[in-house]
This record gives sequence, structure tokens and C-alpha cells, in this order.
Amino acid sequence: MSDAATAPRTSSSKTFLLFTLVAVLFIGTGFVQSWNTALTIFNMGLISAIMALGVNMQWGYAGLFNVGVMGFVALGGLAAVLVSSDPVPEAWAAGGPRIMLGLYLGAMTILAAILTYTKLPTGRLRAIAVLVVLIGGYAIYRTVIDPGVEAVESVDPASTGFLGGLGLPVIFAWPVGGLLAAGAAWIIGKTALGLRSDYLAIATLGIAEIIIAVLKNEDWLARGVKNVTGIPRPVPYEVDLQASEGFQGFAANIGADLTTASTITVKLAYAGLFIVVLVALVWLSEKAWNSPWGRMMCAIRDNEVSASAMGKDVKARHLQIFILGSAVCGMAGAMMTTLDSQLVPGTYQPLRFTFLIWVMVIVGGSGNNWGAVLGGFLIWWLWVQVEPMGLMLMQGITYFMEPGSPLSDHLLDSAAHMRLLTMGLILLLVLRFSPRGLIPER
Repeated sequence: MSDAATAPRTSSSKTFLLFTLVAVLFIGTGFVQSWNTALTIFNMGLISAIMALGVNMQWGYAGLFNVGVMGFVALGGLAAVLVSSDPVPEAWAAGGPRIMLGLYLGAMTILAAILTYTKLPTGRLRAIAVLVVLIGGYAIYRTVIDPGVEAVESVDPASTGFLGGLGLPVIFAWPVGGLLAAGAAWIIGKTALGLRSDYLAIATLGIAEIIIAVLKNEDWLARGVKNVTGIPRPVPYEVDLQASEGFQGFAANIGADLTTASTITVKLAYAGLFIVVLVALVWLSEKAWNSPWGRMMCAIRDNEVSASAMGKDVKARHLQIFILGSAVCGMAGAMMTTLDSQLVPGTYQPLRFTFLIWVMVIVGGSGNNWGAVLGGFLIWWLWVQVEPMGLMLMQGITYFMEPGSPLSDHLLDSAAHMRLLTMGLILLLVLRFSPRGLIPER
């Protein structure tokens, strides 16, 4: 049999083996620690795999270096608040119309500046006209919106102080999160995709930080650093299950503690919803990547000059894939906020939502959807488990040392940094021995 015929079979066997090994890690966690712990890691692993899919679309499909992942994830979290939180009638009555009017005037100011720039000929007059429109529009915008913001944020700031949401089921926030992230990606892409890859990275990082800053400081939008808690869930609450006679009988039949059974049931319900989304995204991604569109994206990624010479609109295709990947990250952000039942803008750190997702894509294999999914599960499991494992290792090393000695204390304190050390070590090993990732692009 030829090498070309055996290659897909070998690749499939390797993929199956790697996913089996990752499954063993999660099952082993259930037996060694607890099934609650294993399912908690598994649910975040599912969300991480979806984020990695989004980044893989941008980097693996088109070679776009986006380091603003956390901004799109944060927009997804904002969507969960805007869609599922109950509206606050007092806040709307106090300043809601003024805020809406102010936002409308702000959008019109930007539109007027764009029209002025496009209609006037190049020269000093155009620059002055655009500047006048922006300064005048901004002054009007702040005059209208500031009193409304102050009025809304003064309405019971300890528990609300924001406009609230639409009061819809939170599952509707998942596609809305994707739409918000896609809209932001369109704006970013129209301005930054013409830049070189390093400048694109700087631009996406800066805009992501702006998005996080807005979430932290605009209390009327999502309470800022006061956080939004108690976001409705798409699955039953544990206390409701525990109060159900049917569930009580089910727990008694399987010989499980009622509290443990209810917690595991809720996490399994979350896992079922997340698996449906992940499977759908992987299926769609595979169909797209193996289509003529996917081959076109691959050609553009490998040689933009040749693809452009063949009549392909490189910038339009880059914008398209940038929007798609960002939408997937936004959907994952909404799912994560749904899982946590709260929006905490302070947790959107670059280390967690940018560096870690990039490690998942690189280790799993950029350009391969299954590799991105594998990296999401594997790296997230390691991220959670490495610190306690490192502490056990340091306790073993210092077991025969004198308690309280400087060396013993230093080694035990170093266990907190095992995560970063392990991520860096894994990245170096993969880049050295498998530079295309564990499941490379075929």
C-alpha cells in the first residue's frame, strides 16, 4: 500500500490515541479526586476548546496573529448580561432614554466624520472638517449621555446601578455574544487588517484592553467592577433538584448523596449543552476547511502574492475569517459567563484568555480543528492540575529537610509558579519535537 494511502489512517490512529489519553486524564481525575472536580475541569475544557477553534480559524486558516482574544471573550460575557438579566425599570426611567439618545448621537458623529472624510477632497480642509465634526459631536454626546449615566448609576448602586437586560433565556445570549464579537471584529478588521502581522497583534491587543476598560468603568452597562451575579442558568438549580421527590428517589436508587448527585447532574447538563455546540462548530469547521473556500484560504495563507495575482480578494477573505473566528470566541465567552452565573470583568486577564488559548492552538496543531480541540482539553487540564501536583512534588522534595528552613520555604512557595513553568516547558518541547503540533495539519 502506498504512503499516500496509509497517511490518513496513521493520522486517524494518532488522533484517536491522543484523545483517548486525554480522556484517561479526566477519568483518572474523577477516580483520584472527585467526579465534581473532573466535570468542572471538563466543562471549562469544552469552552476552552471552542475558544481554541476560533483562534485556529484566524491563525491556522489565514495566518492572522490576533492577541486580543480576551476582548472578544469579554463581549460574549457582556451579551449574557444584556440578554438574560432582568431590566431595571427604575434605572430606565431615571436615565435610560438619555443614554440611548447619547449612544445614537455618538454613532451619528462617527458616521458624519466618515462621510466628511470620503466626500471632501484630500487636503487641509478635509482634516479640519473631520476634526470639527469629531470634537463637536463628542461634546454633544457627553452633554447628553453624562446626566443619564449619573442618574442610572445612582439607582440602588449596591445591588443594581445599571440598566439591566432583556430578561430572556440565557441560552439566547450565546449567538448574541457571537454577533457582538463579530461586530467588533468587523470594525477592527476594517482598520487593522491592512497592517503587517506584528502591527495587527499590537492593534488587537490595544483594542481588547479598551473593551475591558469600558466594561470595568461603565457601571450603567454591566455594573463595572461591582460585577453582575445571579445570571439565570439554562439548567436546573441544585436546590430545586434536591427538593424534587423524583430526584430524591433517583439519588436513593443509585446510592448517592443527594447533594453530590444534584451537583453532578447539573454539571452533566452543562456538559451536554456545551458538547452540542462544540460538535456543531467542529462539523461546520471541517466542512468549510475541506471545501473550495478552505483551499482558497490555505492558498492565501501560504502565499498572499500568488493568491492575489490569481484574482482573490485577500483583504476581504482576511476580514471574513477574522470575523468568523472572533464570533466563535464571543460565543465561548457567553457560555463561560453562563457557566459561572456571573460577569467579573477583572478576571479577563491576557494570561488566561490570550496566552493560554494560543498555547492550546500551538500544542494541539494549528490549521487542524481536531488539534485545536485536543489542545483545549489537554492544556486546560494541565493548567488546573499542575499547581496541586507541583505542591505535592515540592512537599516530597522537602520531606527530609528541616521544617522552616529557608530552602524548604522557598521550594514550597515556588509551587505557585508551577503553572507558568509547565506551560513554557510544554511549549518548548512541542516546538522542538513536534513543531506543527500534536495533530498537525494534513
